[in-house]
Amino acid sequence: MVKEDTKWMNIAIIEALKAESKGEIPVGAVIVKDNKIIASGHNEPISKNDPTAHAEIKVIRQAGKKLKNYRLMGTTLYVTLEPCSMCFGAIMHARIDRIVFGAYDFKGGACDSYSDLKIFNHKVIITGGILESNCREILHSFFKQRR
Repeated sequence: MVKEDTKWMNIAIIEALKAESKGEIPVGAVIVKDNKIIASGHNEPISKNDPTAHAEIKVIRQAGKKLKNYRLMGTTLYVTLEPCSMCFGAIMHARIDRIVFGAYDFKGGACDSYSDLKIFNHKVIITGGILESNCREILHSFFKQRR
């Protein structure tokens, strides 16, 4: 499954670069179902004046509309940074089957790095570190330019 994970994470990275070009923290995400992208997006909390406009929340909303269902069973979320607690909660409520993330977030990651929120009835499969160095470098470069 690593080959497929790399393929979809590369698309999430393209989304992260779109966020970076807008001055947003460069995080990108895609949701895949049946080997097809059903939603893609990137961080936009600054430009949208919306603290919930994280890449994960945006793609969950898009996928729900596309599938006409608030439950996203049978899907995988690919995201360049380990989800925060807000996004992890939304992922659980949406019943996404699998989370695949790139860079670990040791300051706020909710999959394992900072806190472990796997307390929900829904069990999700989590794979971290896919194209980790690429994802981390994008974030590192972004924050280095702002210092």
